[in-house]
Amino acid sequence: MEKIVRPENMQRINNLQLANAFIEEQVSLIREQVKDKKVLLALSGGVDSSVVAALLIKAIGKQLVCVHVNHGLMRKGESEQVIEVFGKELDANLIYVDATDRFLDLLQGVSAPEQKRKIIGAEFIKVFDEEASKLKGISFLAQGTIYPDILESDGVKAHHNVGGLPEDMQFSLVEPLALLFKDEVRVVGKALGLPANMVDRQPFPGPGLGVRCLGAITRDRLHALREADAILREEFDINGLAGKVWQYFIAVPDFKSVGVKNDKRYEGWPAIIRAVNTVDAMTATIEEIPYAVLHKITARITAEVEGINRVLLDLTPKPVGTIEWE
Repeated sequence: MEKIVRPENMQRINNLQLANAFIEEQVSLIREQVKDKKVLLALSGGVDSSVVAALLIKAIGKQLVCVHVNHGLMRKGESEQVIEVFGKELDANLIYVDATDRFLDLLQGVSAPEQKRKIIGAEFIKVFDEEASKLKGISFLAQGTIYPDILESDGVKAHHNVGGLPEDMQFSLVEPLALLFKDEVRVVGKALGLPANMVDRQPFPGPGLGVRCLGAITRDRLHALREADAILREEFDINGLAGKVWQYFIAVPDFKSVGVKNDKRYEGWPAIIRAVNTVDAMTATIEEIPYAVLHKITARITAEVEGINRVLLDLTPKPVGTIEWE
């Protein structure tokens, strides 16, 4: 297949004027490609899929069918935001699937990271395939492929299946962001009117919190992780760190230690803070978080999150540590 190459003279989209010109061009191209046919999109709520969805809604409206699969491993409030922004504000043709029980039942007792990833990926394909099979007249599959995806796949069209969608789906592809870098995608998203906390969202792994709830996932520990992570994100927003740090999150391992609560000993999990900066994700440095902020985060998590009695800070750069724990 022909390799997709970004023209050397292509102007960097770094302001709203250029973003609006790009949007106008893509709306025309999308309409020309799709005509009166329907387009299917797996809408994760991440930056790339959200911007593609908003762009396609502007171009073809209800001809776009968005499927959002909640695998129960999303961060706090993410699926609700997808429903609010796309289902209500943009009046998208949105199908919401709460598959939490399906995923968590399959993951019960599974501790090996790669096995967890495979189960989550395979079940996502199955759920998406089930929803796609119910739809009639779908001719195109939209994907949030961006230029780094193509570079990392060495120009091979394998990047088209980055989202893990079924190989036997016989759709033509719509990839309007394929020549853009991530920073350009964010500018386009803002020009399309998407909320800043969606457009500026940090990278999030496909298996979601499944690779941050370390070891075998349990519902109570997953809930504690989700709540602790929400507190971390809220405090980073309040203290002006959200825009300075490339990726920050909580990981919760599957072991407990003794703590004290209400003058009694009790066992709880540790919450591990990971905050890194990077340019290309190949190497990463540690963000130095002010101790006053760390004390506030620690106080809130240990007071507000049931089951967590310690807060730890991961000071390991990449290399030797990876960005994610699993």
